[in-house]
Amino acid sequence: MAFRGTFDYTLDAKNRLTVPAKFRAALADGVVVARGIESCAALWTPAGFETWTEAMLSALNPLSVQGRQFRRVISASAFETELDAAGRVMVPAKLIEYARLRKDVVVVGNEDSLEIWDREAWAAYDADVSTKIPDLTATIGTDTA
Repeated sequence: MAFRGTFDYTLDAKNRLTVPAKFRAALADGVVVARGIESCAALWTPAGFETWTEAMLSALNPLSVQGRQFRRVISASAFETELDAAGRVMVPAKLIEYARLRKDVVVVGNEDSLEIWDREAWAAYDADVSTKIPDLTATIGTDTA
């Protein structure tokens, strides 16, 4: 299943996020909550997280400084969990701090994952990236090798 769309939510007092109902079945077998590349947290299916991690690590020499650092930071900031009966997932304090999440958040579909952004941070990021779409699309289909 592709994760698409933008949804406004709030974290409750126990740092739980209600996952959009349309995605709960895809996450029924477990959830990996992890650090995003930008200042956000990400929700993955366990298989999706493994596929993404393997793709990223295969591009790096495992003995290089960058390979060791990436493996370490990704593994240390990934937490396996499950949705509760109400379709919520607890976001670990470490990830709330990393992503600077406050009560009001946005859940953003990113094809193979869902990202959790602070609502104000997402608005600023979206506004900035939206002005760059012509530049981002200018190289589609060109050979950069």
